[in-house]
Amino acid sequence: MDFLTDGIMALTWQQLVMYAVGITLIWLAIKKGFEPALLLPMGFGAILVNLPFSGVVNQTLTGGIQANGVIEWMFHVGIEASEVMPILLFIGIGAMIDFGPLLSGPSLFLFGAGAQFGIFAAILVAALLGFRLTDAASIGIIGAADGPTSILVSQVLGSRYIGAIAVAAYSYMALVPIVQPFAIRLVTTKKERCIHMDYNPKSVSKIIRIAFPIAVTMIVGLVAPQSVALVGFLMFGNLIRECGVLGTMSDTAQNILANLITLLLGITISFSMRADQFVTKDTLLILVIGLFAFVMDTIGGVLLAKFMNLFLKKKINPMIGGAGISAFPMSSRVIQKMAMEEDPTNVILMQAAGANVSGQIASVIAGGMVINLAASCDQANTVMAALTIMGKGMAGIFAAILIILLLVWILRKVSR
Repeated sequence: MDFLTDGIMALTWQQLVMYAVGITLIWLAIKKGFEPALLLPMGFGAILVNLPFSGVVNQTLTGGIQANGVIEWMFHVGIEASEVMPILLFIGIGAMIDFGPLLSGPSLFLFGAGAQFGIFAAILVAALLGFRLTDAASIGIIGAADGPTSILVSQVLGSRYIGAIAVAAYSYMALVPIVQPFAIRLVTTKKERCIHMDYNPKSVSKIIRIAFPIAVTMIVGLVAPQSVALVGFLMFGNLIRECGVLGTMSDTAQNILANLITLLLGITISFSMRADQFVTKDTLLILVIGLFAFVMDTIGGVLLAKFMNLFLKKKINPMIGGAGISAFPMSSRVIQKMAMEEDPTNVILMQAAGANVSGQIASVIAGGMVINLAASCDQANTVMAALTIMGKGMAGIFAAILIILLLVWILRKVSR
């Protein structure tokens, strides 16, 4: 009867820690409502993959028999071999996004670029702390505030920390209502937070709405080829939404596809949360660097808005810059809530929403930039390479966004 106790005897303290991590993620999903569609399956999966001799991961049984585990198979097929799961999720995300507020106020595009600063600041910090370049780049992409992008970039770059990166990315996305107000108050005054902004939306024609995702895909594909999979599927989802002839498919992409892929992605990514890989001091460092990235994203966007105000007669509420992260629509709602806390009559939701969807585009451009630059830089001199990625990455994002701005201006002129 010893076989009945084999599993118990094989338990390690690291596996017990992972059970606690899994239960905590499940608790955060159910009790606090933090990204439940992903944290709940991720938490349950963390328990599954850390059970001794678990049948969900590949095992060699007595007699040399190989037993294939379903979660390990899903990880190899859906993430490692093709990154198909995070990429397919972008179809659903694109179908959810309304670019109308952004297209009616194209200057909001700039805040999406400014709010990617945390990515590159975090890459530099990770490099200074001794992470190899590809791992530092993967950790930095947590600052994209975009879970699928974080997973895809870390997988393409072959990071050893994909599980910790995924947990950090989605956990901090859920904590946007806590992290962003703290960061914004660090660099703004009450007077700045009370600035009112006029909202005079210009109608956006159907032609522009259809042409925009096609043109953005082509431009970004030429400027940052490594972003094509990310931005292409995002814009394909948006084209399904805007074309007007695929209403049922648009609803399916927004609801059934997005929910199903998110569920599968959560439980699949848990394969990389095995105790021997996850319970390390590096995981704690990644969580700290990820938080730093989120804070610096917000600060970068806010400081860009404050810089622009030096040259504008009609001032921008600097909090709008903080909405330029990819956490949509959470960030725009947080900004509106903060504005009304300072002044109950201050409504800046639509401007914040425009900056927020700009962040969705900028984050996938940043993901492609990071992949390309990290692969081409000198892997030996990590800190210098991180500085190079920082300079070229931010310049590349702003260049791509400015080209898209020019495109929108041309489309609006032509459609009149």
